[in-house]
This record gives sequence, C-alpha cells and structure tokens, in this order.
Amino acid sequence: MMPLKRILLTVVALAVLCCVTSASAAEYKKMTIRAATANPLGSLHVTGIEKFKEVVEKESGGAIRVQTFYGGSMGDEQANVKQLRNAEIQVACLAGGNLTPFAPASTLFVMPYIFPTTEEALRLFSNDAFMSKMADAIAAQSRVRPVAWFVDGYRHLTNSRKPVTQMADLQGLKIRVPPVEVQLESYKSWGVEPHPLAWTETFNGLQQGVVDGQDNSYTVIRDQKFWEVQKYITELHYTFFVAPLLVSETWYRKLDDATRALIKKAALEAQKHEWSWAAEQEIVARNELLSHGMQLSKLEDEEKWLQAARGTWERFYDKVGGKAVVDEALAVMKTK
Repeated sequence: MMPLKRILLTVVALAVLCCVTSASAAEYKKMTIRAATANPLGSLHVTGIEKFKEVVEKESGGAIRVQTFYGGSMGDEQANVKQLRNAEIQVACLAGGNLTPFAPASTLFVMPYIFPTTEEALRLFSNDAFMSKMADAIAAQSRVRPVAWFVDGYRHLTNSRKPVTQMADLQGLKIRVPPVEVQLESYKSWGVEPHPLAWTETFNGLQQGVVDGQDNSYTVIRDQKFWEVQKYITELHYTFFVAPLLVSETWYRKLDDATRALIKKAALEAQKHEWSWAAEQEIVARNELLSHGMQLSKLEDEEKWLQAARGTWERFYDKVGGKAVVDEALAVMKTK
C-alpha cells in the first residue's frame, strides 16, 4: 500500500495543480471562436480544426469555446476568406490557392513544381523565420493571417474518360481548375484551356459532364467520393496540397497577449497533428480509391510538364515579393 505521507503529498500536489490550472484558465476572457471550412467531416481541414478546438478549449479551461461550421455551411472557401476579413468568423481552413486572390504573396506556396519533395516542403513550413515573414506579408495584403499550414501530399489528376500518361493525352479533356491564376496558367502551359469552377460546384460539374476531370490530393478525392464520377487517376506532382489555417487579422490583433499565444500554440499543435495524420491517410486513401475501381497511371514525360509549368514562374515574381523570395524559399528547402 502507498504510505499515508505519500498519499497526502500526492493530494497536495494535485490540489496545487488544480489551483494552477484554475488560475491559468481564469486568465482567459470568455469568448466563442467561429471556425469554418467548406470541407466535410473526415477531411484534413476538419482534422486540423478539431485539434485546434481541442487544445484551445482544454488550455483555456473552457473559457474559450470553438464553434465549428463544416461542409460549406458558411459558403465556399473564398467566401470564408471574405468572412475572415470582416471578422464574421475568426478561423478558417482552405486550399492555399483560394487565398491567392486576396494575398498575392501566398502564390509562392502554389507555384507549379515549387516543392520538389514532401520532405523539402515540410522543411520550408517548419522554418519559423521565413514563414513568419510570409505570414506578415499575407496579413498586410489580405487582413487574414496564416497561423499554421496543413498539408496533404501532391494534387493528382483524375478524369472520367481515359488514362493520362503523357501531355498529349490531356488534350481535349475539360479539366476543372480552381479560379486561381497560377493553377490556370499551369494548365495553359500544357496546351489545354482549363475550366475554372468553385469547389462547391465541382462534384456536380463532374457528374453532369460540364467538366471531365480535376486535380486534388488522394484524401480529398476520397472524402468527396469522386470514384462515383471519375475513373482514372494520374500521379502528378505540379502542386503540393497546402491548406493554411487562417485567422482574422483584425480579431487576432485585438486579443490580449495570453490569448494570442494560446491561439498560436493550438495552431502549431494542430499542424503537427495534421502532418502525422496526412502521412498515414495518403496511403490509406490511395488504396481506398483503387478498391473502388479507380485506375492509377504514372506520367511517362513529367519532366516535360515540369519545364512547361516552371516557365510561368516569371509572371508571378512580382506577386510573391520578387524573385529573391522564391530563391530564398528554394535555399531554405535545400538546407538540412
């Protein structure tokens, strides 16, 4: 049996801990944070937001609550950015490309073939100095601030008509592309006219034959059950799927120091959790898509796709802050 003295010491220690916890919780003003994403339960976006919610509510002792809105209940991804700008919501998670119309600097993270490997992408997103500088630039342009960056592997091409193994196979296909300039220009560099379509309209567009295909990560393709309207997958590595966790800059700046620090801590813990989740789910999702009858192909001439798409980089140097910013990002990725 545990000696009485040790029991008493344990009880005292627990009491002290409770007092510290209560005191800590009392430092936070009561508030409700509204967090939204246009993506469904089970998605990387929801996975990250749920972890953020868990940390905020636990660390604040329940003083701060996170109210969530999933599946587009607050509108599409660009609508969410506008809501952040007006502080109608305080937190949102969306595909990186949908931030670029509001924050040109964020174009850096969706430039075609900017991330040679997953390891190098994560190295860049882990570099506090570089990412803090980019967050400040994005916030200044858009009134929304990235506090974390979720990832989900490369965006692969799917379509309903035929296997695509060469650039020539892409010709004649109507591919849905987000209404994001850098992604539209990538497809144009491959000799096809892309079809811009909002994310919330994409499934219906594929189902009705308005478009033949689209590109997305394996988990997003799975979460949307695209096997119901798509047959063929082509592994493509032109853009790494990044999803910033954004906060309203107006709201964020008004927070007291302790609450702001908690938001940042929760965001980084959510980022760490989501990265681990994504690494596991990419394999799981890929296998699930194949089990539903989708057929997988690999490109035989991807170097041709790379050279054509990278040829568009010069058009975006001014948007991201100059060629020096791109060079710095590439240097960070190469530094181990």
